[in-house]
Amino acid sequence: MEIKHVKGKKKADLLLYTLSTCGWCKKTKQLLNEKGVAYSYVDVDLLDDEENEKVMEEIRKWNPSTSFPTIVVNGKECIRGYKPDELLEVIDK
Repeated sequence: MEIKHVKGKKKADLLLYTLSTCGWCKKTKQLLNEKGVAYSYVDVDLLDDEENEKVMEEIRKWNPSTSFPTIVVNGKECIRGYKPDELLEVIDK
């Protein structure tokens, strides 16, 4: 699985599971980019079938409804969907 990294200020360890065509996923990335925050992401829909299946299993652990974006924060908590207030709270700590 290819995890892409976006450089910026390291405010938290952020891993975004996204879809390349998802408007809410794009808004989440845009918000992080505007704030200059470092994050990593995987566009799940661009993975091959085998990788997609493995990644979806991982997403289900954090977000049983498998909605996008699924944002794993510091490997401890999860933000499900586009929730700018929750995300800003994490990166403004």
